[in-house]
Amino acid sequence: MEDRLERARELLKKYNQEHLLHFYSELTDAQRADLLNQILNINFEEILYLFEKSKEDILKSTEEIEPIKYTVKADLTPFKLKQYFNTGVKAIKSGKVGVITLAGGQGTRLGVNGPKGAFCLDVIPKKSLFEILCDYIKKTSDKYNIQIPWYIMTSTNNHFDTIKFFEQNNYFDYDSNNLYFFVQDNLPVINVEKKLVLSEIYKINFASNGNGNLFYALKKSNLIKTMEQKKLEWLFVGGVDNVLLNPLDPVFIGYTISSKCQIGSKTLFKSIPSDTSWVFARKSGKPSIVDCELFSDELSRITDNKGNYLYREMNMLAHLFSLDAIKKMSTIKLPYHRAFRKNPFVNSEGMKQVPDEPNIYKFEQFVFDAFSFFDNIALLRINDDEEFAPIKSFNGPHNPEIAAQKYKELVLNK
Repeated sequence: MEDRLERARELLKKYNQEHLLHFYSELTDAQRADLLNQILNINFEEILYLFEKSKEDILKSTEEIEPIKYTVKADLTPFKLKQYFNTGVKAIKSGKVGVITLAGGQGTRLGVNGPKGAFCLDVIPKKSLFEILCDYIKKTSDKYNIQIPWYIMTSTNNHFDTIKFFEQNNYFDYDSNNLYFFVQDNLPVINVEKKLVLSEIYKINFASNGNGNLFYALKKSNLIKTMEQKKLEWLFVGGVDNVLLNPLDPVFIGYTISSKCQIGSKTLFKSIPSDTSWVFARKSGKPSIVDCELFSDELSRITDNKGNYLYREMNMLAHLFSLDAIKKMSTIKLPYHRAFRKNPFVNSEGMKQVPDEPNIYKFEQFVFDAFSFFDNIALLRINDDEEFAPIKSFNGPHNPEIAAQKYKELVLNK
């Protein structure tokens, strides 16, 4: 262990992170071994580079921004709706469609000591977010007498708890042979002084590195090969918290397939021009989702000659990727974005401290950054009253009470 300690000290000195060994003398042998293992496996060069590089996230000009074509589902003719529906059903019945759920989040803000997907909606009987998603998949599976592969991306914080939750609930009566759990990567967090922080005196604080890690995590878990073996051609990618999100919507699947695009996304209309939410646009000629302070003032009110807004399509985390697109993205490293967050840490006295204000940066890759590696994307604007009821927290517009009400009206009582 002395050799490893010396290597760790040299590494920390090189990157000005010696504080990570401040409590080393107080640790047990097992804790010392754990801490040294963490230190020797961190790419300090990368995390410090990301700290500097991520300052460039903000788009400073809108000169490179152009509108992107989209379709409003409500404007489709009955003929087109039926055509897309039939195309989607054909793909599903042929066993060409699988589901990927991004479920790496914790349910802390919802009072759940575990994965967010374990949060239960107040309906009768109560249903967890995982069960609600499973119901959509089972309904389609039963309707067409097929088994649909379901891939669930967890985080290091909730991976085993997620699997345990499914086991305790008998996989919600879904065939466990068609369930695949895989873990996204994580990165150390860093404070404003460019220092890594401790979550315990022997543990460095790590955070999941965003849903854009999906493609690499699938490759690392060898799951892309299973997708090829199952002859899948399309994978729906969605979050865990939208109780109205049917991951096997035939119209959306058929619309994307018919577009000849390798990727598709459902969008929401940004009703308030001053809203600073990210929106779809072309950036340097490629499909992108753009966040820009200038956007709401300069572009949100622009319309075409028919009065259609050009920059109002918002992301709702409902995407469709061809398997070829996923394979391509598994070889490409997406950029990182940084987020400023409040995070408990161990202070210089070895006590855990909860900050009053944001104190650390975490680095995340986003799924939607993959879009810019393709020439086009199929965008379908849906009605948020019918397909969008996410649960984010107990306060604000996206709360459990509203979600439960919509779910009862549109799913249970339908």
